[in-house]
Amino acid sequence: MKKFPPTTYRLTLLGAGLLLAGMACAQVPDAPGGPAPAGGGQKGGFLGKDVPSWDPSTEIMTWDGKNWNVNNNRFFEARFEKYLNAPEETTNTDRHYQNVIAWILYDLAPGNASAENIDKAFRLLPVASSYEIDARLSESIADAVYSAWSALNAQNRLAAANESLTGESRQEYWNSQHASMSQSRRDMGPRPSGANSKNSGSGNTETSLETYEDSAQVAEHTKRIAEIEAQIKANQVKRELNSIQAKIEFQSLVLQLFMQRRFQHVLMATRFYRAIFTDGDTKLNVSGQAKDLFEKSAGMPPTVTTIDALANEALRDVREGVQAYLFLLEKQELQSASKRLAEAFTEGEFVPEIRTLPRDKKRQTLEFTHKSYQLISAIDVKDYALAEQLVNELTRMARDFDSSKPMGVIETSKRIAEMHLAKARNAALRGDIPVLEKELTAATEIWPRNPALAELSQHIFAQNDVQQQAVIDFEQLLSQKNYRQIYEDRARFIGALGFFPDKAAKLKEVLQNMETIEVAIMRAEQMVQQNNYPGAWESVEKIAQQFPDDTKLSKTRADLTPHAADFVRTLQDAEDMEKRNQIGASLALYLKARKIYPASGFAGDGVDRMVKKIIPES
Repeated sequence: MKKFPPTTYRLTLLGAGLLLAGMACAQVPDAPGGPAPAGGGQKGGFLGKDVPSWDPSTEIMTWDGKNWNVNNNRFFEARFEKYLNAPEETTNTDRHYQNVIAWILYDLAPGNASAENIDKAFRLLPVASSYEIDARLSESIADAVYSAWSALNAQNRLAAANESLTGESRQEYWNSQHASMSQSRRDMGPRPSGANSKNSGSGNTETSLETYEDSAQVAEHTKRIAEIEAQIKANQVKRELNSIQAKIEFQSLVLQLFMQRRFQHVLMATRFYRAIFTDGDTKLNVSGQAKDLFEKSAGMPPTVTTIDALANEALRDVREGVQAYLFLLEKQELQSASKRLAEAFTEGEFVPEIRTLPRDKKRQTLEFTHKSYQLISAIDVKDYALAEQLVNELTRMARDFDSSKPMGVIETSKRIAEMHLAKARNAALRGDIPVLEKELTAATEIWPRNPALAELSQHIFAQNDVQQQAVIDFEQLLSQKNYRQIYEDRARFIGALGFFPDKAAKLKEVLQNMETIEVAIMRAEQMVQQNNYPGAWESVEKIAQQFPDDTKLSKTRADLTPHAADFVRTLQDAEDMEKRNQIGASLALYLKARKIYPASGFAGDGVDRMVKKIIPES
């Protein structure tokens, strides 16, 4: 038969208590089971489809095909935190309660369990039940003891009834034998001699009647004997059933207390059981998975003595766990201390050494436990900045805190996230939108609360807002033909329209035209510095004919016109004469204008046109 190691053996049995207490109902399993079997499939046993077991090296509970981390469990976390915040149970009431429990156990201890001490212990059960911490479990034990005693009294009454029935059966048997013997003597007796025929007939009739009466009496006695034997058998069956029923009910209470980890009450119940049922039969009447739970662990059939021994071992182990916790606490090894206290609490939540632990010492564990749970949550949600801060705090708090695993996860994740952000920045500079979105998504999945990610995203979003506004402004200015404003804001538009090729082409055309205008204006300014106002005006006028809507060009042209008034007026008169087809007058005016400004292109072109009209072949 398979046997577990000693530690696993003990914790396997206690694991069943944890699960029945509701722990499994509050945690999402690591490995969910499949769908429930259809009708006709295998049904679950006492505790599911397999025996619960706890591996103390990994703190993993295995039950019904699922794995549970006992310490990382919502139910356990809430219950353990409530215990760590609760005051120590060291009041006078708590001490009186423990004294009552101690007296009960002392009176029921082997060697002390006399009839008088058993009665004393029974009378103390209602006293213990009156304390709130007892949860009226002592009263349940008292009810079970009373029921067992009542069952035994009923057995005694049935035994007395059977003795009376047995006596009656003997009497009926004797009466039957006597009637049978009388009938035999009559049947074998001689007929009377010398009697006449009248007297002889009357005698035979009387003899037949007496023989019939004897036969009826024998039959009546036999029937009564059968009825008595049946009643005796029925009473014997009732006695056996009462005994079995009383034991089963008492054993059920013992198992329930054990599963609830009420080990002091387990000891009281087992000692009452042995004192009441003195037949020496302490075997538990369980089957199936409940039986396997003990047999596969202990390698022997489950008995009341087994439960008693396990309860004593659990009490000893919890006391040892509390002592180890206090020692580790002095050494500032909070990580190991917290685990030892959690193990002791899990195993024996109601043991006096657990309940009387000072709250100020428990609060040290509470702070470490809070930060540990917070670290687990921070890593779970990938908040590595907070996780790193918590690792540093836990390292300062606990000398034995192992930061290698969490820091490995934190640093690796941060490096990978930074690599994705660097690729995202490069993609943004290149204007590669698909790569930018891909890298930002990858960086967000790895480290969603990365401050650098938030900063980059904010910059990109702000840039997008500026870009969208720039596009709107460009289209509006373009529709208004306000090229001058576009040219002045060219830096904003160049950066914003890079992602829009069609708009970028229009911007390029506008900027080229505006550069032409600016070059003409700069040339005019240089000519002004040389007092060549006609040349400056003509330089601006040529460009103004191409871009009549430019405000700066129009203003420059208007400013130069008064300074070159003779030249401008002569050109305008020559053009007017040319339109009237007065060629001679127009030629004379063009020549006059060229005399004013010999390098004039307008005047030279006018002279050439007039000459061609006068002398076409020229």
